Amino acid sequence: MQPADPIEIEGVPPSAQLREALAGQTVILAFSRGKDSLAAWLALRDAGAAVIPYHLYLIPGLSWVGESLAYYADWFGTEIINLPHPSLYRWLSTLLFQPPERCRILEATRIVVPDYKTVSDTVREHYGLPADTWVCDGVRAADSPNRRTSLKMHGPVNLSNRTQKPIWDWRKRHVMDAISEAGVDLPPDYALFNRSFDGLDVRFLREIKRAYPADYATILRWFPLADLELARAAL
Repeated sequence: MQPADPIEIEGVPPSAQLREALAGQTVILAFSRGKDSLAAWLALRDAGAAVIPYHLYLIPGLSWVGESLAYYADWFGTEIINLPHPSLYRWLSTLLFQPPERCRILEATRIVVPDYKTVSDTVREHYGLPADTWVCDGVRAADSPNRRTSLKMHGPVNLSNRTQKPIWDWRKRHVMDAISEAGVDLPPDYALFNRSFDGLDVRFLREIKRAYPADYATILRWFPLADLELARAAL
């Protein structure tokens, strides 16, 4: 499957060529629940790759995140391993939205922030996969000028980290068409934020507090001063 009118970058192989080479292989997918990683999953599946997805949570125990993961696990008929996101470690290590009485405790823990390669290696080890198993994601050149520049400079395949971007040349309409044609739903994030949840700024916190007050309370248990973000936005 290669949509009409994909993005082209001189010297960079089209994504259809990447997916064709992955046919019959087992690949790991970094699944954010966002539209792009969802489209990448569909494209890899249609190409004949066996997809093993993993999800990284920003806050443990958010209800709508868990419900959407259960939905996709059922829809695709596979387990989705759920691991802490490196950003969670980073936020805690930098004392984001933490009251003074917690700072000394967090500093004493000397939190180590894992990188994405460590996460990928953990998933490979969990499933007993070879160290050279490819890890795919939904990064696209059309997402931003920075991503287009990066793909032009480095290409969609990283041999040392064993990563690929199997829909790198898709436009947004290609992504949405693939999701619509498959009949799979976007997660609730898109009704709330028009994108997947990926931070603790006002764009996300305001809507979570309104729509999921119990989840907002969960966020405050981890980041007690997050209310300050909403107060600042109201000034």
